[in-house]
Amino acid sequence: MPRQRTFDTDEALEAVLRVFWSKGYEGTSYSDLVAATGVERPALYSAFGNKEAMFLRALERYASNYGNYVWEALREPTSRRVATRVLEGAAELTTRYASNTGCLGINGALAASDDAEPARRALIEWRAAGEEALRQRFEQAKKEGDLPKDADPATLAAFLLAVSHGIAVQAKAGFSQDKLLQVARQAVNTWPGA
Repeated sequence: MPRQRTFDTDEALEAVLRVFWSKGYEGTSYSDLVAATGVERPALYSAFGNKEAMFLRALERYASNYGNYVWEALREPTSRRVATRVLEGAAELTTRYASNTGCLGINGALAASDDAEPARRALIEWRAAGEEALRQRFEQAKKEGDLPKDADPATLAAFLLAVSHGIAVQAKAGFSQDKLLQVARQAVNTWPGA
């Protein structure tokens, strides 16, 4: 008869997420995960699978509980408001927690060994999905006349994410939220039609 779990898997997954967010995929060891969750290694395996599976579950949780500001921004009435919400959201999230600065999607696996390739690939796909959603939203804005006829929605989406990712890197390096919000405002001031 299988043993019953004696820990809250939701709380454990949140702890796993915070470790990956802080240390990245390769920087996180099983000892780190055990220490953060208070759950022994066999029970972690049983609940979540191997380290890669835990990382993918943590990424899903991050996307739905923290990175969801991007999807909410897509509902803004103008492309400029979309850009503002994305960049302000990035500045706010990447500096919200002193122990988890930056972005899991950027910190997770930028430089990684071959063993971390699945995690790196998952992050590339996750970021690409966000970029595609922004491109489609800007295509809509262009059709509605919210963007000039010569605006390139794909370039605008890439620009927005390049600035957002830069904000995440600077947050990890210790920039303050106020400074990053100033960067966000500067970028939005260059928005077409602004």
